[in-house]
Amino acid sequence: MSKILGINGLGRIGKLSLWHHAGRKYFDTLVINVGRDVGKSFSDIVHYIERDTTYGRLEAFLNGYQATSVISDVNEANGTLSVNGVKVKILRSHRDPKDIEWGANGVDLVVDTTGRFLDPNQSGDAPGGAIRGHIEAGAQKVIASAPFKLKDGAAMPEDAVTTVMGINDQDYDPVRHQLISNASCTTTCLSHMIKPLIDYFGIERILSASMATVHAATGSQQVLDRLPKTKAKDLRKNRSIMNNIILTTTGAAKALQLVIPEMATVGFIAESVRIPTATGSLIILVMNFQEELNKKPIRRDLVNSIYAEAAKNNVNGYLVYSDKQNVSSDIIGTLRAAAVIEGHETHARTGAININLEHVRGIDQGVLDTIKDHVTSIQVTQTVIYGWYDNEMASYTNMLGDRTVSIAEAMH
Repeated sequence: MSKILGINGLGRIGKLSLWHHAGRKYFDTLVINVGRDVGKSFSDIVHYIERDTTYGRLEAFLNGYQATSVISDVNEANGTLSVNGVKVKILRSHRDPKDIEWGANGVDLVVDTTGRFLDPNQSGDAPGGAIRGHIEAGAQKVIASAPFKLKDGAAMPEDAVTTVMGINDQDYDPVRHQLISNASCTTTCLSHMIKPLIDYFGIERILSASMATVHAATGSQQVLDRLPKTKAKDLRKNRSIMNNIILTTTGAAKALQLVIPEMATVGFIAESVRIPTATGSLIILVMNFQEELNKKPIRRDLVNSIYAEAAKNNVNGYLVYSDKQNVSSDIIGTLRAAAVIEGHETHARTGAININLEHVRGIDQGVLDTIKDHVTSIQVTQTVIYGWYDNEMASYTNMLGDRTVSIAEAMH
């Protein structure tokens, strides 16, 4: 039985997904919807597929510096080509998911990489298109390469789920779920940084947490300053990413609770800073733990040993522990590494925090009377952990490929 994958969109994640699956060769055929004519001829699409500013030429990426072109059998009339032996068909007629010819091309599984159709509650015929439109067009399952966006107060529908490979991919139910979000690159890295700490210490010892991602530029940012669109709220998005460090937002904290539900009990803050690099990003994670009597104190060596052991036991290589002094470009291309822990920069500091129990809800007066000045002291350790991730190919797209193949295997 022929294995066919549909990809909607040929932007950064769409194009790199094509590269991933052309190298992996699990699918015999890739049907890619662009939804419009590109350039002056079909050869301009081929030109775009074959070259990449960040990762170089496709053939060298797949086979090394001595490789020759892996693109052949280009047929402009049919919109087809072969990439590394994998058949590729380009659709150029429709942009609304419900109108794309998935059924006519035998596509059961679609990866939507456009970032446009993210509300799982919208009906397939919603004006402007919706992710459920892919189902109406003949697909059985749809994977979104971004977090779902629910309207205020809306609940996640029963047939939708958010997963990160190696964290909660088992939450996917092949019978129940039609719509699957692969979360985001930042949530993917963050969840792999936090999960080993929860497994070791337990969620009850985490008092608070925060993170900041120092993130490479994305396609939504401007090369040069541009006048904001009507009703634009964030004026910084219209400033040149080539010349600025830009503060922005991230939904990583909210998405994290979907893949690690126990984090809902922890006060968590997530921030994002965009910088002028093409890819290669960094999460700075700050965790505050309560020290406990008769338990090993939380020190730098302990934290690093937790990550080193977790990485050793991670059979898929999603978590990597490094003692090297890395820079962002070193991370580009690291195979399937959701997070590369920079052990050299792990820090831990312990201090006493005095708490006035009069201000703590639920404390019985009789208990207060037994404590001098109603003040108690607890030992708290703050840890700072650095985690690298190639937000485009190596981390996110490769893990999206693993998610895609695992769903396809459950379908056949």
